[in-house]
Amino acid sequence: MTEQAATSAFTLSRQDNGIAVLTMDVPGESMNTLKQAFGDDITKILDEIEADNSIKGVVLISGKPSSFVAGADITMLDACTTAEEAQALAKGGQDIFDRIEKMRATFVAAIHGPALGGGLELALACHYRVCTDAPATQLGVPEVQLGLLPGSGGTQRLPRLVGIQQAIKMMLTGGAVRPKQAKKYGLVDDVVPQSVLLKVASIFAAKGKPNREMPQKGLVNKFLEGTGPGRNILFNKAAQQTQSKTRGNYPAPQQILDVVALGLSKGMRAGLEAEAKAFGQLVMTPESKQLRQIFFATTAMKKESGVADVAPEKVAKVGVLGGGLMGGGIAFVTATKAKVPVRIKDIQPIGIANAMKYSYDLLIKKVQRKFMLKSEMQKQMSLLTGTLDYAGMQDVDIVVEAVFEDVKLKQQMVADVENNCKESTIFASNTSSIPIGQIAEGAQRPENIIGLHYFSPVDKMPLAEVIAHEKTSDQTISTTVEFAKKQGKTPVVVKDGAGFYVNRILAPYMNEAANLILAGEPIDHIDKALLNFGFPVGPVKLLDEVGIDVGTKIIPILVDAFGERFTAPSAFDKVLADDRKGKKNKRGFYSYEGKKPGKEVDESLYTLLGIQPNKSRSESEISERCVLMMLNEAARCLEEGVIRNPRDGDIGAIFGIGFPPFLGGPFRYMDQLGIKKVVERLNYYADKLDKKYQPAPVLEEMAKENKTFY
Repeated sequence: MTEQAATSAFTLSRQDNGIAVLTMDVPGESMNTLKQAFGDDITKILDEIEADNSIKGVVLISGKPSSFVAGADITMLDACTTAEEAQALAKGGQDIFDRIEKMRATFVAAIHGPALGGGLELALACHYRVCTDAPATQLGVPEVQLGLLPGSGGTQRLPRLVGIQQAIKMMLTGGAVRPKQAKKYGLVDDVVPQSVLLKVASIFAAKGKPNREMPQKGLVNKFLEGTGPGRNILFNKAAQQTQSKTRGNYPAPQQILDVVALGLSKGMRAGLEAEAKAFGQLVMTPESKQLRQIFFATTAMKKESGVADVAPEKVAKVGVLGGGLMGGGIAFVTATKAKVPVRIKDIQPIGIANAMKYSYDLLIKKVQRKFMLKSEMQKQMSLLTGTLDYAGMQDVDIVVEAVFEDVKLKQQMVADVENNCKESTIFASNTSSIPIGQIAEGAQRPENIIGLHYFSPVDKMPLAEVIAHEKTSDQTISTTVEFAKKQGKTPVVVKDGAGFYVNRILAPYMNEAANLILAGEPIDHIDKALLNFGFPVGPVKLLDEVGIDVGTKIIPILVDAFGERFTAPSAFDKVLADDRKGKKNKRGFYSYEGKKPGKEVDESLYTLLGIQPNKSRSESEISERCVLMMLNEAARCLEEGVIRNPRDGDIGAIFGIGFPPFLGGPFRYMDQLGIKKVVERLNYYADKLDKKYQPAPVLEEMAKENKTFY
C-alpha cells in the first residue's frame, strides 16, 4: 500500500515495509535547488514522519532524472541587505539539517547526479549516503568559488565524516569528487548502478543508525587529526599554503580553516554558530558579491544563442587543420566534451601523431587515477582519426583551422575547404590576431567564415572568442556559439578587428610590463606586483609561458591597426634575436636550468638589455600602470562595439587572461574604483609618463556625467 502527501517540492510515499520515500522535485526547474520558502514544507513533512511510528526509515531521493540537489538558490543571498540576514539564512538551513540528523527514523540520501553545496550538506545530515556510479554523479562543496563557506553544517559534518585533511581540501578548492573517490574517502557508504539505487538505499534505511568514529588512517594521521598539537601543525600548514595561493585577496579560505578548527576544538554547537556567523559576514563582502555576479553572468550566457531567434545547425562531424598544440587541444575537447568525431589533417604524419598523443596523454591520466574506465577512454580515442589530405572530410559540418599565423596560408586553407568539403561547411579560424575579414578575402562563401579563438592550453582555458566579420551569416554565428558551448567553453561574440578583444586588452598591459623592465625594475618584482594584485601569473612569466615569439607576433598587427600606442619596447627584438622563445626552448626571461626551472629570473637577460636592475617603484605603482592600460583599452573596445556589453568584456577578461575574479572584471572594477578616479589616474600618467595613457573618450564622457558601466 502507498499513500501520498504532496507539497510543492516534496512528496512522501509510505511503503508496507516501514520505509518511506521522500522525493524532492522542484516544479518547473531542471535541477533541484534549496530555497528559503521550503522551510515550512520540510518542517511539515518531518513532523509527519516523526508522528508516524510505522516509519522506520526514510530514503531521500530526487525526482529529477539527472541530478540530486545542485545547491542552494544563490539569488536568496543577493536579497540579503545585512550580514545578520545572511546568517539567519544559514541558521535556518542548519536547524532543518540538525533535525534530520536527530530524527528517530533512519535517513538515507540516494544520490544520482550532482550533489553540490547545500545538496551535499543535506546528504551529510542523513545517516547514510548511497550514490550511483554514473559519470554525472559528483559530490562537492563549491561555495568557496562564490567567496563563501558551506553554511548549513558542511564545515562541521564533512571533517567528522572524511577526516580533516580531505574535508579541507574539498572545501578550499571547491572541486567535486567522483563516486569511486567518494566511497574511498568514506563520503558515501555504497556506490551502485542507478537501476538499484532505491533498492540499496532502502536496505540501508532498514539497518538502523550507524555508529561512526572520526576516520584517522595511519599513525601520522592519528597524530595530525587526533591530537591538539597535531591539529595545530595541520591548520598552520594549511593557512600558509592558502595565503601563498590567495595572497590575502580572498577572505573565504581562511574563514573555512578557522571555523573547522573551532568546531573541532570547542564542539559541534560552537562550530555551527561560528559557521553561520562567518557565512553571514562573507555574503556581504565585495569579493563574494563579484564572484556571485560572475556566476550569474556565465549562467545567463549559457542560455543565450549566438544570434537571437536563429537556431544553430547540428554539428555531427568536425575537421581540424593542424596537429600542433592548439589543434591537438581543439580535437581533444571536441571528442571528449562535444562527443563528436574529429578528422585531424596535417601535412606530416608526425603532426597527426602528436595531436593524437595530446588526447591520449590527458585520458590515460584519468584512467590511472580511476576517474575513467579504460573502455570509456578507448571509446573517446576512437572518435579521433587523421589524414594527410582531405580524404574523409567531405561531410564535416565545421572545420577549425589551427595552422601558423600567416594570412596567405590561412586563405589557402579556406580555398582547400571550399573545394573539398560541403557547401554548408563552416570554416572557423583559431587565429589570435589576423582579422577574419582578411582571411575571408577571395572566399567563394564568405558567409561560412568565422573566427573561433581558443586560449592555451585548450583543455583548461574556459573562454572562446567567436569573431564574425561583416559577411558572416547569423546561422554561422549561432552554430559556432553552440558548438563552442558543447566543447565546454564559454563563448563571447566579438567584432572582427586586430587582436579582437582579449589580445587587444592584453597587449598594452604586457607592453607596460616591458617598459618597466627597461626602466630597471627587477622582473620578479614586476611579476610579484601583479600576482599580489590578483592575476594568476605575472605578465613577464606569462610571456615565457605563451612563447615570446608568439606573444610579440600580434604587436605589429595592432600597431598597423591602432597606431603607436601599441608600439612595443625595442627590448623584445633583442630578446628574440638572442633566440629566447620562453619556456618552450628553455630560454626566456626566466631560467629553466637548475633545481627550480622557471622559478628564478635569468640574470643574463639584464646584461643583454644593458640594464642594472633596481627596485625603485612600489608594487602598487607597477600594478596600477599595467592594469590602467588594460582598463583603458577595454573601454575603447566597448565604445567601438568590439564587445556587445560590459558583461561580455568582464567574462572575456576573467576567463581569457585571468583578470582577478574577485574584482569582477575590468568594467566592474572601473565601477568600483569610480570612473572619475580612473580618468584622474590615466591623466596623471599621461602627463607624467606618456600620452598613450590618454583616457578613452567614453571614460571622459562617463566621468563628466557621473555614469557607471552597470
